[in-house]
Amino acid sequence: MEHIRNFCIIAHIDHGKSTLADRMLEVTGTIEARKMKAQVLDSMDLERERGITIKMQPVRMSYTTEGNTYVLNLIDTPGHIDFAYEVSRALSAVEGAVLLVDSTQGVQAQTLTTLAMARDLGLTIIPAITKVDSSLARPDEVAEEIAMLLGIDPSVVHRVSGKTGEGVKDLLSSIVREVPPPTPWEDAKGEFSALIFDFTYSNHRGVVVHARIMSGEVAERQGLAFRAARSEFQAAEVGVFMPEEKQTGTLRAGEIGYIVTGIKEPGIASVGDTIVKAKSVTPALSGYREPSPVVWASIFPESQDDFDILRQALQRLHLSDSSLTYEEESSGTLGRGFRCGFLGMLHLEIITERLRREFNLELVVTTPSITYEVVLNNGEREKIYSPAHFPDHGAAKEIYEPWVRVRIIAPNDYTGTVMKILFEHEAITGETETFSDGRIALSAEMPLRELMRGFFDKLKSVSSGYASISYEMLGLRPADVVRLDILVADEPITAFARVVSRVRLQEEAERVVERLEKVLPRQLFVAKIQGKALGRIIASRTLKAMRKDVTGYLYGGDVTRKKKLLEKQKKGKKKMRERGKVNIPQDVFMKMVQE
Repeated sequence: MEHIRNFCIIAHIDHGKSTLADRMLEVTGTIEARKMKAQVLDSMDLERERGITIKMQPVRMSYTTEGNTYVLNLIDTPGHIDFAYEVSRALSAVEGAVLLVDSTQGVQAQTLTTLAMARDLGLTIIPAITKVDSSLARPDEVAEEIAMLLGIDPSVVHRVSGKTGEGVKDLLSSIVREVPPPTPWEDAKGEFSALIFDFTYSNHRGVVVHARIMSGEVAERQGLAFRAARSEFQAAEVGVFMPEEKQTGTLRAGEIGYIVTGIKEPGIASVGDTIVKAKSVTPALSGYREPSPVVWASIFPESQDDFDILRQALQRLHLSDSSLTYEEESSGTLGRGFRCGFLGMLHLEIITERLRREFNLELVVTTPSITYEVVLNNGEREKIYSPAHFPDHGAAKEIYEPWVRVRIIAPNDYTGTVMKILFEHEAITGETETFSDGRIALSAEMPLRELMRGFFDKLKSVSSGYASISYEMLGLRPADVVRLDILVADEPITAFARVVSRVRLQEEAERVVERLEKVLPRQLFVAKIQGKALGRIIASRTLKAMRKDVTGYLYGGDVTRKKKLLEKQKKGKKKMRERGKVNIPQDVFMKMVQE
């Protein structure tokens, strides 16, 4: 264990984390030059296209310095806040972290959030700035920024380039010198225990867990168990990442590798769980919690013929992503589909994109919503995941919603516009901090529903793309929200229902009703489109009827013939208005949920 170093890289999205990892693999000779490619640890096409890390990827490197050879285990973690829990588990599997900051952009909000997690876990922090070869680089200013943040001298901040490889060897040597070697977990008393920080799924081998061995040793064909899931299995294969899987037969304390479980059932393996020997009394590692969905959305196949394919696709994705939850639901307008829970908006976007790409599915995704907690008049407490199930006006005594604390870093010139959109999204602003380069850091608390109401896009727009944001969940607080129902020809359309703030109720009702009037085809009779809330109609539009010229074939004669036909048509329209039902095409639902 003396010659093992486990570390990860903390960086904001697009700060060059994966590119730096590429250079480390080259310098250590882990991958031959002829096999090298950009973002080698980002194995998904979606990751390469968007330039972000979605799935964690560990890799084992061998590095020789001062006559000694060391095993360096790097875990490449996602940078987005949606995956904060997974990142925290990965940080628990290492002893050190490289704090990587883009020298052209400076410290960003998400970097600070992840750094705080690393510090809380007692990791050794090694500061570095990247992209120093860029003509836009500000190495001295950014090094000063990091130095103030960590309370260190700017001269100890490493300067590297993921593009040219400059400074990478010095950084690796610093990791060997400063990151402490792993020590066995004392509570296990020498017995085998391992922390799961990620897992994948294979059709042939089942669930493959990525684990840090905290104590003891594991070998193939040993009987093991998931401590939280209380499920036993036999280790079919054990190995390390080079970065491809390389079978070694055993893993010892301090090492990072994989264990093939053979399990093909969803919901058993989960990030943060502890693996122990079967029948062992070794306790679970602290910090484990069940993944908790933050955002909910319903997913329907465009064609109901694809319903079974969608079910199988969600089952497959759930096998490798336990944070995805889903349950079957039925809509009278959209047919059968699934109500799905996600860690955040990016997680939702990734899952729906994977369903489209990997399973060739055309989908209808409803407007995302959050979970509300409602105390009914009879004292019962319920969790509401869908606007359609939100209580009627007057049926709820208390309503609670999740709040978040946001941290925004932006140039000082944009302070006014950032404060304005915070006010528009019901935020309570807190303390501000000024960086050496003139940027400011703003803290605020706001409802999660407001964060989802296009806040990210508005922030990027008003700051010309310079602002960055991170957030953390705060818990539930009282909410002043109501359900807005949309009625077409006096019939409520559940797919259009939404929960909105009382202060924005009129504005939202007008907007939705006006939008629906534009996209809904005209019917054979006059149809009203209405927004209803608080027990009354608060917005209304009239969809004019299609009209056929019933007198067109007449050519002269007594005018009473025309009057008769027009009167007959009038009576028919009245009867249809009373009994008729509006047919809403599928594309109308798509246009409304994608607005």
